[in-house]
Amino acid sequence: MSARAPQPPRAGALCSLKKFMAKDYYKILGVDKNASAAEIKNSFRKKAHEYHPDKGGDEEKFKELNEAYQILGSDEKRKKYDQFGEAAFSNGAGGAGFDWSNFQGGINMDDLFGGFSDIFGFGGSRGREGKRAHRGRDLELNLDLNFKESVFGLEKEISFNKQTVCAHCHGDGAEPGSKVETCSTCQGAGYVIGISRTILGNIQTKNTCPQCQGEGKIYSKKCSKCSGDGLIKKSTKIKVRIPAGIANGETIRLSGYGDDGLLGGPAGDLYLQIRVAPDKTFKRDGYDIKTELKINIKQAILGDKVDVETVYGPVTLKIPAGTQSGTVFKLRNKGFPRLNGFGQGEQFVTVKVDIPKNISRHDEKVIKQLEI
Repeated sequence: MSARAPQPPRAGALCSLKKFMAKDYYKILGVDKNASAAEIKNSFRKKAHEYHPDKGGDEEKFKELNEAYQILGSDEKRKKYDQFGEAAFSNGAGGAGFDWSNFQGGINMDDLFGGFSDIFGFGGSRGREGKRAHRGRDLELNLDLNFKESVFGLEKEISFNKQTVCAHCHGDGAEPGSKVETCSTCQGAGYVIGISRTILGNIQTKNTCPQCQGEGKIYSKKCSKCSGDGLIKKSTKIKVRIPAGIANGETIRLSGYGDDGLLGGPAGDLYLQIRVAPDKTFKRDGYDIKTELKINIKQAILGDKVDVETVYGPVTLKIPAGTQSGTVFKLRNKGFPRLNGFGQGEQFVTVKVDIPKNISRHDEKVIKQLEI
């Protein structure tokens, strides 16, 4: 009896074999078997973002990633998987019997995706449980100084507009004496519950109530002064102490001088952006000041004593005989005071010898007689 040649497996048999092959969830998530829970979570976030169908990714790959994370993201399930493999979940937790409708159970989607709910499309905006206290907005103003004001500092009064709590309604937004009723749509909660259908199944969402806009209350009449905003724009004046030595481009922060907060929330901050106008005579270099001094040929050859302008007033500078053009002299402690209060910069004076373009015949004759 002749032996039968081995037959190649049928296509259906190959499919069945592939279907029941064990899945390596660690490999699917791209992590080592000793990976920490944080590493597994971070890897899942990254890959889920890459393969999410709403972003043009591979739907099957996305499902596979979620399947792997449901197992490895749970300490208890991970232990079972490490001990028994995929077989520990053959009754619905993994493989062909994976139950996607229950995927949300035990997983906080906001925590999982770390604030990427808008990217992944999980529900709408999150509602507020009634109207809460809100911090006021930060404000930014430009403050212009001249050069000497930046050296010595000063106290300056500034005026600006800011949002302040409405004195008429005390920030509540309702006209005093008006009727206040609990919102019938959200029953005073300020939000409504909805169901969003996603690839992960039905997900419960919390959205701001469209009827009361998160207030939880309906007013028969809004405040006549602020139109229900609780805040009103008002001109404000304050005195600000500008420290000596401040530089162009630096910022002063005034805590609590921004817009007022709502319902007892803290006020924002005011940021003053310093702009120092350039000066024709003085140039800033760190905490030092640089200037130029022109002298004539006679002064350069024979030497002299000349007055030099500083921000602190004129000082006398001795020019030694034979001074060359470009020589730099240092005037100690004539620069900017340091903001930390320790020490002061210098002033550096660069000498420029002024060569006359036209001289008299007498001066020409004298120069020719000089043996230099």
